[in-house]
Amino acid sequence: MSPWRVDSFSLTPMATSKPRPIIDTTADPGHLPVATLGGVGPALAETFARLGLHRVQDLWFHLPLRYEDRTRITPLRDLRPGMRAQVVATVEAVEKGFRYRPQLKVAIGDGAMETLLLRFFHFNRAQAEQLRVGVRLLCYGEVRQGNSSLEMVHPQYQRLAENADIALDERLSPVYPTTEGLGQKRLAGVIDKALQLLPQDAQLELIPPSLCAEHGLTSLREALLYVHRPPADARLDQLMLGRHPAQQRLAFEELLTQHMSLKRLRAAVRERRAPKLNGKGALRKRWLDALPFRLTAAQQRVIKEVSADIAQPHPMLRLVQGDVGSGKTAVACAAALAAVESGYQVALMAPTELLAEQHLRNFRHWLEPLNISVEWLAGKQQGKARQQAMRRVAEGASIVIGTHALMQEGVEFARLGLVIVDEQHRFGVQQRLALRDKGLEGELVPHQLVLTATPIPRTLAMSAYADLDISAIDELPPGRTPVQTIAISNARRIEVIERIHAACVEGRQVYWVCTLIEESEQLRAQAAEAAHAELTHALVDCRVGLIHGRMKPKEKQAVMDTFKSGELAVLVATTVIEVGVDVPNASLMVIENSERLGLSQLHQLRGRVGRGAIASNCVLLYQPPLGQLAQERLQVMRETNDGFRIAEKDLELRGPGEVLGTRQTGQLSFRMADLTRDAHLLPAVQRVGEQMLAEYPEQAGRLIERWIGGAARYANA
Repeated sequence: MSPWRVDSFSLTPMATSKPRPIIDTTADPGHLPVATLGGVGPALAETFARLGLHRVQDLWFHLPLRYEDRTRITPLRDLRPGMRAQVVATVEAVEKGFRYRPQLKVAIGDGAMETLLLRFFHFNRAQAEQLRVGVRLLCYGEVRQGNSSLEMVHPQYQRLAENADIALDERLSPVYPTTEGLGQKRLAGVIDKALQLLPQDAQLELIPPSLCAEHGLTSLREALLYVHRPPADARLDQLMLGRHPAQQRLAFEELLTQHMSLKRLRAAVRERRAPKLNGKGALRKRWLDALPFRLTAAQQRVIKEVSADIAQPHPMLRLVQGDVGSGKTAVACAAALAAVESGYQVALMAPTELLAEQHLRNFRHWLEPLNISVEWLAGKQQGKARQQAMRRVAEGASIVIGTHALMQEGVEFARLGLVIVDEQHRFGVQQRLALRDKGLEGELVPHQLVLTATPIPRTLAMSAYADLDISAIDELPPGRTPVQTIAISNARRIEVIERIHAACVEGRQVYWVCTLIEESEQLRAQAAEAAHAELTHALVDCRVGLIHGRMKPKEKQAVMDTFKSGELAVLVATTVIEVGVDVPNASLMVIENSERLGLSQLHQLRGRVGRGAIASNCVLLYQPPLGQLAQERLQVMRETNDGFRIAEKDLELRGPGEVLGTRQTGQLSFRMADLTRDAHLLPAVQRVGEQMLAEYPEQAGRLIERWIGGAARYANA
């Protein structure tokens, strides 16, 4: 479980107060330790540290996730599904039951012939005894539509004396990211103490006044006070969407900080030295002459861009993006040949053994006729085979292909000049740094080539990849046919199986992909085995194969080879076939439980068909009823094969942390900014960033330290 969660119920006893040092108000209050604030003892300071909150200014910029309106009481008759509201009512009936699991149901009314049901699945005996008929309650929660009435599930509540006055909040209540052992009330109280030390704008503001005026940036101090203490008449809808001017002011500064951080890191990397990989190109010419196909114009353009980079004495940091099947592997091979011809080694890392094995087969097929050794290094290699592989790498094997095993201790390279990382967003930032650091040779660092089949939306390219040069292979090889996509309810499963039989009779091949919502290879394998049994029984005259993540590499490869040769008509698989599988005769893809997958993964899976001249189809089999997000995803898949449009929609629906796989890496974990919502700010962010780095470097550094701190070191991976 992520340490970032909202916990409105956790109460931690106050630490025993101890004498506090006198606060020196003449110093910069933002850099004071949080322990200087009243009520923050060593234990609480340690809890704050788990949230990255070490100094007073960290608390200023620990921004709310959302808000709750406890400034008013909503009559039961005005409640609507989806709204969050505070109500006062009296318990009219209580029922304890057990249907699938224990639950406590409490019906409350406010004397106006309206009833609201409170439903609790986690409760103790004392709580059940407190919620008896006649007790008056103050409740806050989200209103949902139940079977027979509106209800709140696990609302926050307190018991009220019969005629007691109700003390309403004077302003909206912020809800902050928190962690185990730190309740909202206590966290908000400490942040309130920190805000009392907030200096005036002249001391607080780090963006020069001229730039603030030029771009209409409002007061930073007022923005912080507003988002932490919004008045009762604030527009809650605007705040919840992040569109209030105070929030936009903070979003601008956060985006600016990230942009400048990446630019600085890029400049620092460019100052380092790298080997010149500028051979005469004889190996590349021999390889190109032997290829059974011609490179597309887009591939040739990107190869020229990469070649120009690696011929320089400074490290290349280039991202090559291209849709499924656009030919990124050939671009990587061309770069690898330049490194080998210059006397350096190449390491190619892929996130899964299946994808790494695909690269291994391609590179060996292309390069062994040129007498270039291609070594394999994967995590499941054991004993003598692993030791021998590691020895050959240390002695200078030209090209080494593998998984994260390339980064493990004991793996040493003789002269690593080029690192190629495929499907980079599937790796953590620290993993990519570890592989790069294996190539350190005196002052030299290896060049880095990053590949992705997930097209990067423009907004991400402008922000998350500000430290990378970006090339796009925006052309598919000739002969590819667009894939027609349809979405079908699982209730029509028999029709889909009949369609599979018809395709097999015509000599075509079919993928059937099984997914499960749980991240468990064992459960996925079980689901695939069940589907394999079902299809084997239904398609008696078709040979059905099975592949999943719990099989040994040799077993998986044997199944894939059998499918490629055409001996298997249907391949039942888990999402291990998402990338790196190329069977031109496969023209039908069925994705079971497609509503559970993100757009980029659906697009990757669909890319396994449509690789030949045969018209291909993708069937998205879903389990009704569909939620709103699932409906939108499936609709986009039906409407387009354009990877860039799909990537933009994926960013809109899931957020940058999910799209890039960086939610836990210290990168793109925005506190206020939203790349989709705030894309309109990016052009101004870039202009202000360039000017600050050039003319106000000291303020730029302080701004980066304020918002990012130690996390900045990861962004040059």
